[in-house]
Amino acid sequence: RDDVSDWSSDVCSSDLNNTMRVSITSAALIASLICTQAVAATYIQAGKLIPADSDKVMSEVTVVVEGDKISEILQGYIAGGGQDEVLDLKTHTLMPGLMDMHTHVTSQHNGPASYMERFTLNEADYAIKGVQYAKRTLLAGFTTIRNLGDGYNESVALRNAINKGIVEGPRIFTAAKSIATTGGHADPSNGTAKKIQGDPGPNEGVINGVAQARKAVRQRYKDGADLIKITATGGVLSVAKSGQNPQFMNDELQAIVDTAKDYGMTIAVHAHGKEGMERAIKAGVTSIEHGTYMDKETFKLMKKHKTYYVPTVMAGNWVAEKAKIDGFFPELVRPKAATIGPLILQTLSKAHEAGVKIAFGTDSGVSAHGDNGLEFVLMVEAGMKPIEAIRAATYHGASLINQLDSLGTVETGKFADLVAVEGNPLDDIKQMQHVTFVMKNGKIYKAPEA
Repeated sequence: RDDVSDWSSDVCSSDLNNTMRVSITSAALIASLICTQAVAATYIQAGKLIPADSDKVMSEVTVVVEGDKISEILQGYIAGGGQDEVLDLKTHTLMPGLMDMHTHVTSQHNGPASYMERFTLNEADYAIKGVQYAKRTLLAGFTTIRNLGDGYNESVALRNAINKGIVEGPRIFTAAKSIATTGGHADPSNGTAKKIQGDPGPNEGVINGVAQARKAVRQRYKDGADLIKITATGGVLSVAKSGQNPQFMNDELQAIVDTAKDYGMTIAVHAHGKEGMERAIKAGVTSIEHGTYMDKETFKLMKKHKTYYVPTVMAGNWVAEKAKIDGFFPELVRPKAATIGPLILQTLSKAHEAGVKIAFGTDSGVSAHGDNGLEFVLMVEAGMKPIEAIRAATYHGASLINQLDSLGTVETGKFADLVAVEGNPLDDIKQMQHVTFVMKNGKIYKAPEA
């Protein structure tokens, strides 16, 4: 009724104590319920907006957030109604929440001590570390991450705790424990004395043969993983001689891919060597991580199979620098770090020139969590335009994890994951290292100082 609507407006704008003195009629009761249920909107006035659905940039825009969703995108600076919150970001550039598609959020490399931690730390220790690193990642502007491997499935628990609001952090899509072959890059017993190596199998993420490959995927599903991560070639930081040899047979790879797809899971592939990554691409995996020794033939395969590339240039730079320090890495690791690390920037440059689909990823956990924004600078150094680097961390990240319907761009109806930087990052990409505003699911976690 009109009289109820008018009365509710008066109640909502009046002093609550005075209102309580009014005799509650049925109309007043209805009006009080309307006040209780009313949800104010947030009006974000942005000097520039990068929606990330294309290369376009908008100026003087207001993004309206209601609850956890974007409800409107308006031209001009709009203030909303009396109960609405207005955020002044007129000197900032607003964009979708950033997405890092390669992290290890429950650990962080710390030189020689890191190789001892697997003998001294328990799963609870890693879980607690993850809480700290997750918050750092969120405050750096990364509202969504893929976690590509942990030791005890602790990232599953971290994801669940964040989703329930128990701790603060980005939205996590996790592979839980990676899948390797015996002696492969993610074999947890590498570098240990034989008497404590044991014989890890599919439960621990180590497979040999088709049946074990299928079992390992199903175990990841049982453990609560969102996707599958495999280590198709040797790696840099594992205590093993080769950093690039292929480590799965074709039938094993096909079994992993076919089983994962049955469960609706994508497949991320650690790979440095050409042969191992090409076997994986032909099997139908979703993304290649690192990809150091790709060449023109590999690029053609990736484009044919629509395979994403996640470069992780930061990790390559980091290990190359640390390899110069005596004793920082085991002697078996040091030459791999010195050789492979510097090549990833060149590989990204060639892959971009060839037209391969690129999604943003840092391998944070190798380098420090919270420093993720440096990857933008390195991507531009490799020849990508700033807008391309930003879209790699928004639109293409969401596309890679099949979440474009709800994430990755600033559009009405999508989750209100929004970040901002001072000025225009298209003029100075280094600004992406200094995110000043972070909103996830409509909740503000960081805002510019008044």
